[in-house]
Amino acid sequence: MEHRKQKLVPLRHFFLRMFRYGLFALALISVSLGIGIIGYHHYAQLNFLDSFHMSSMILTGMGPVTEMKSEEAKIFSSFYALYSGVAFLSITAVFLAPVVHRILHILQVEPDNKQD
Repeated sequence: MEHRKQKLVPLRHFFLRMFRYGLFALALISVSLGIGIIGYHHYAQLNFLDSFHMSSMILTGMGPVTEMKSEEAKIFSSFYALYSGVAFLSITAVFLAPVVHRILHILQVEPDNKQD
């Protein structure tokens, strides 16, 4: 990351940074989905496709699609929903961090008007 007194990095470098942050966000999404898929498969006895569907819906905040029958499934689903709320906001922040940084950097960089 460049200091606020440094010039703005070229767009190519910015897009490379966006790609790296995007890969990291994708890894976080994959881990989060994996936790949900395994949990729903184990505790709610859902097949892997239904577990993936349920995890995706919970992780994005859309809500559950299958009723949880056992107490273990309800407990897992509750904790996964709490985790998902925090994870979704955090992953969004990670993905958008370079954009926000660039905007703030543009607003704080002083134009180079010095004539040496």
